Amino acid sequence: MQQHNGGDASQRIARISAHLNPHKLQMEAKTVLERSNCRAKGGSPGFNVAILGASGGIGQPLSMLMKMNPLVSVLHLYDVANTPGVTSDISHMDTGAVVRGFLGPQQLENALTGMDLVIMPAGVPRKPGMTRDDLFNINAGIVKTLCEGIAKCCPKAIVNIISNPVNSTVPIAAEVFKKAGTYDPKRLLGVTMLDVVRANTFVAEVLGLDPREVDVPVVGGHAGVTILPLLSQIKPPCSFTSEEAAYLTSRIQNGGTEVVEAKAGAGSATLSMAYAAVKFADACLRGLRGDADVIKCAFVPSVVTELPFFASKVRLGRNGIEEVYTLGPMNEFERAGLEMAKKELAGSIEKGVSFASK
Repeated sequence: MQQHNGGDASQRIARISAHLNPHKLQMEAKTVLERSNCRAKGGSPGFNVAILGASGGIGQPLSMLMKMNPLVSVLHLYDVANTPGVTSDISHMDTGAVVRGFLGPQQLENALTGMDLVIMPAGVPRKPGMTRDDLFNINAGIVKTLCEGIAKCCPKAIVNIISNPVNSTVPIAAEVFKKAGTYDPKRLLGVTMLDVVRANTFVAEVLGLDPREVDVPVVGGHAGVTILPLLSQIKPPCSFTSEEAAYLTSRIQNGGTEVVEAKAGAGSATLSMAYAAVKFADACLRGLRGDADVIKCAFVPSVVTELPFFASKVRLGRNGIEEVYTLGPMNEFERAGLEMAKKELAGSIEKGVSFASK
């Protein structure tokens, strides 16, 4: 009887070890569980999610929040440094998702195989005085490499791009997928949710409302003047003076810079970005599950304007983007903002396309 219990214990220890480090052989050969068969007992039925850049300023809180999401059954954490520690730490949380860590380019394919949703916060953060374009040369290469891995290992996954500058990195991803023959415009989304989160918060402050009851559509792109909050379409319906509209629009557009300056060299928006990214990822997972009327704003392949990519409201479903909504009625202030946004956006998109075409 004791021998039997010892065998059970060995099996259990092997199972736990396999979660944390699927690439090492644990125990003796007969007790090692294959990674694909390795599931926490009672683990939640749900989706397989990978976070690329899981050890960074956004990646760590994002990983923690995704571990808490009941729609996630398997969570793969990938980065080029520090993933074993982050994985070990997060794996101790008593939620249903099984966490596995992957370190370095040689493990990228294992990290991506079988994923339903890939969230990409990888890259360097913005520092004081830096524009999002200053990030371009570093982050563009990172996004290109990671997207090549996605095209090879999980071409049907929904891809959420957070890596800045989003206005350029989403076009890079599209070009990589086109080259690989796996491009599906319904499955590629640039995460602009932080602009919406900020808009809801700042508007609620001005109106004295609960931010959870406010919904401001934010269209255009994800940098400076390309961020266009449509305050005329706010829910609940409210009217603003021209001064209020100008103040709110400017604050929403410069929210990222506000955080960069406040952190004084210690990084950019990481915690609010992780919150917004999880809010958006959850919407994508609810869409995959088949929930009705899951509508969020995102920077997506688009025919809403003459530009090939544009942020607008989209309805999410089992295939990713089920519908991209038109911009709807805008006032004069917003129409002027739209023209400025499009002009700026065109250059950023072109920059991404030409980088990926090299």
